[in-house]
Amino acid sequence: MQKQEIGYVSNYYKNISVAAVEITNGTVAVGDTLHFQGNMTDCKCPVDSMQIDHESITEAKKGDSIGLKVSARVRRGDKVYKVVGS
Repeated sequence: MQKQEIGYVSNYYKNISVAAVEITNGTVAVGDTLHFQGNMTDCKCPVDSMQIDHESITEAKKGDSIGLKVSARVRRGDKVYKVVGS
């Protein structure tokens, strides 16, 4: 599995299972798979939908702050990678 670091988790809202992610490198689009990794976190989640300021988007780029639904608990500071190979 190849992966590219694209950002980090800036916040996590456990009551709605949404991660706020700061994109610091590259792009992320609906259909991509993200890998969240930290001291206590190691999970992969497909990107089914994402939002910026409560508006649905299909692609985010460097400098964007997005919200996306995740299937597992993530934590502030966790690194976010885009899976780019198998």
